[in-house]
Amino acid sequence: MNALERLRQCTTVVADTGDFHAMRAYSPRDATTNPTLIVKAVARPQYQGLLAETVAAHRGEALAQLTDRLLVRFGCEILAIVPGRVSTEVDARLSFDTAGTVDRARRIIERYAEAGIGRDRVMIKIAATWEGIRAAERLEAEGIHCNLTLLFSFAQAVACADAGVTLISPFVGRIMDWYRKRDGHDFAPEQDPGVLSVRRIFDYYKKFGYATEVMGASFRNTGQILALAGCDLLTISPELLEQLRQSDVQVPRQLDADRARTLAIERVRFDEKHFRFAVNEDAMATEKLAEGIRLFAADSVKLDQLIEAQRAA
Repeated sequence: MNALERLRQCTTVVADTGDFHAMRAYSPRDATTNPTLIVKAVARPQYQGLLAETVAAHRGEALAQLTDRLLVRFGCEILAIVPGRVSTEVDARLSFDTAGTVDRARRIIERYAEAGIGRDRVMIKIAATWEGIRAAERLEAEGIHCNLTLLFSFAQAVACADAGVTLISPFVGRIMDWYRKRDGHDFAPEQDPGVLSVRRIFDYYKKFGYATEVMGASFRNTGQILALAGCDLLTISPELLEQLRQSDVQVPRQLDADRARTLAIERVRFDEKHFRFAVNEDAMATEKLAEGIRLFAADSVKLDQLIEAQRAA
């Protein structure tokens, strides 16, 4: 039995890619995408036909609608491979627009419904800003499941759980990147700030019985992944999935819900002013959240440009 198979015994494995051909080899239950991954996929020859077909079929629609159709087309292809759910991201340029995020999410769900895909198989991916969390709260009340991304702080995680979101994606690797740059050295998995952040969130959720699932994301190496064995879900790139498949190391459970329920943990709440202050006090979270939104927004612009170029062809 390889390490990937052992990991599956205690954690749901999710593929973090827009390359649905690559994910076939690893049999993930779910899959996640983001603008960066979709831009990379669309640039590959094997996926350019999807772009051309989508634009040709809906050439007269507004750019935002064409973009949603392309994202949903990728999502449908992924759902033909995975038995579970796919996460499709709302445009990061709406990260501070609650109403805009809700409207865009509803439209994405409508496109999936037109393709015969039910809400139970789709999660709307939204940046974990205060406005994004409020949008997710409204969407969850409508039966639209949400995956809150770009999550770097405990305050974000608590606010998401209190809003009743389905799932959060704390970013392990990007947290570690920030501390490695600041401190000038790498971290062993047991001292990795990204790993410790996810463990804290997991223990808090299980201690207080939150239904929100924790899905560690943005991994830089397999050591980070194995240090979170037992987490509800882990979303992993094809490169790291392959490394796990080629490894025969043991995979002991590191996170345990029963143990978490015995811990002495204080319950906390965040209204808007306390949320904003808590995130502001965390330099890493403030910088990485802002950077993540900028990068995803830039890739949304690149995707728009690819669509426009195809429409003009």
